[in-house]
Amino acid sequence: MNGQEKITYSENGLIRAIEPFDFNKSLNFLEDFGSTEGEQIIYESTLSKAFSFHGKAEVVRIRSKEEIDSPGLEYSLISDHAIDDHIKKTAIARITFFLSLDDDLLPFYETGRKDQKFKPMIEQLYGFHQVKFPTPFEGTCWAILTQRNAMQIAKRMKAKLVESYGTSLEIDGITYRAFPEPTKLIEAKEDKLMDVIKNSRRTKYLISAAEAFGDVDEFLRTGKYEDVEAWLDNINGIGSWSASFVMLRSLGRMERLNLDDRWLHQAASKVYGKDLSPEDVHEIADKYGQWQGYWAHYIRAVA
Repeated sequence: MNGQEKITYSENGLIRAIEPFDFNKSLNFLEDFGSTEGEQIIYESTLSKAFSFHGKAEVVRIRSKEEIDSPGLEYSLISDHAIDDHIKKTAIARITFFLSLDDDLLPFYETGRKDQKFKPMIEQLYGFHQVKFPTPFEGTCWAILTQRNAMQIAKRMKAKLVESYGTSLEIDGITYRAFPEPTKLIEAKEDKLMDVIKNSRRTKYLISAAEAFGDVDEFLRTGKYEDVEAWLDNINGIGSWSASFVMLRSLGRMERLNLDDRWLHQAASKVYGKDLSPEDVHEIADKYGQWQGYWAHYIRAVA
């Protein structure tokens, strides 16, 4: 977009969150969330971030309005074109999904407070709803970029991917960039994408993911866990670990967990004050039932 062009369209509103919800804890997490580093601005308890909708970037500014136990978020949707009801509803749905505003944490807390070693985690992170990748496609691409790869290299690959194929919008001299939608990578020439990624295997995997997500529906969020996991596992380059990662961190499917994660074992051992075996981790997680994903996420967030 031309930096001279004036932004003239905006929509403001309020989004409710299921209490308890503490937006400041979401912001704290995002500040340390390396996979989206540099993709948003956090200033004075306000989050400014670009999202891509139907090939165009929209910038959303989000700030907390009310107290933790009566939560709401004020938002401003900013665009270089008229904002119709469809875009507005899509943006609200994306924000709600991204910040997991519909997650009811009280049953999770009820279980966690019975676990004396975990109880302090609840007090420390009270009101923290999982911050997911903005879209399942973005999370899947991140899983591909990080496979057997140094974190800093994966970050550079992602930044170049966003710059080359994402959408952008300039506001007050700041350019906000959004992760590309699947159609952008489907349309990309493989050799051109290869020039960006500098790795033929990952390039093919990204194209495979784009083709899969280019024609998917609500099935990912509502289908049976086993069916969705199997669908992900069929994407070229997505194995069982990556599928489990996408289910948890990109889709918010908290009812299952990859318990063979060595990093989780280390973090849980730190929280529980002893060296836990894989069997120990399985036993503890099983007590959390459908909330075992949140149990693991809180442990990771603290550790």
